[in-house]
Amino acid sequence: MAQTFVNSRIQPGKVVFIKPTCPYCRRTQELLSQLPFKEGLLEFVDITATSDTNEIQDYLQQLEGARTVPWVCIDKECIDGSLPGGWTQDYLRSAATTVYL
Repeated sequence: MAQTFVNSRIQPGKVVFIKPTCPYCRRTQELLSQLPFKEGLLEFVDITATSDTNEIQDYLQQLEGARTVPWVCIDKECIDGSLPGGWTQDYLRSAATTVYL
């Protein structure tokens, strides 16, 4: 179930997996929300809104080696935004501008 849930969101290539109480998630959401994405091209997915939160995080770990959020996927390139050296403001702006603005 978790694998299908995550893969179905990643395929379009414009998703951020978040937990609303996570400060890294809030910062990432704030930053991306400031960029002029075309309507419907960016989705924030609250993984706590499902009963499969732990399974989703386990699957994220299988994909990239970490189960933490925010998990930013732009054009099928996914990064764990909570890791040191993960996302940077410049990276997010550059990737978003190149692909979706």
